[in-house]
Amino acid sequence: QVQLVESGGGVVEAGGSLRLSCTTSVNLFTFNPVSWYRQAPGKQRELVATISRGGTTTYADIVKGRFTISRDSLKNTVYLQMNDLAPPDTAVYYCNAQGTTPFDRNNHWGQGTQVTVSS
Repeated sequence: QVQLVESGGGVVEAGGSLRLSCTTSVNLFTFNPVSWYRQAPGKQRELVATISRGGTTTYADIVKGRFTISRDSLKNTVYLQMNDLAPPDTAVYYCNAQGTTPFDRNNHWGQGTQVTVSS
């Protein structure tokens, strides 16, 4: 069974940084892409950043220049480095991975990790 486990959330002051991790239970390259989403209270879940199997990264306009998505294939882990955090970044952050093998074409979600930015 495929599992995505997020970690790294917490409480940080405005202007601070956090690094989120998403570790997959299977080979990272069986997914394309792997993405980070977030959901603030009362709002819809929104796409934050994506990394493709080939390494191409894309970002929501609101986080460009502040957030960086990266991966360590040896650790089957995708990271989201978040700098210059602001209170509107407060949300539950979710890892998402799209399966691409004949045995798994499901869309997988992690359990989420809370990020709270205080002003």
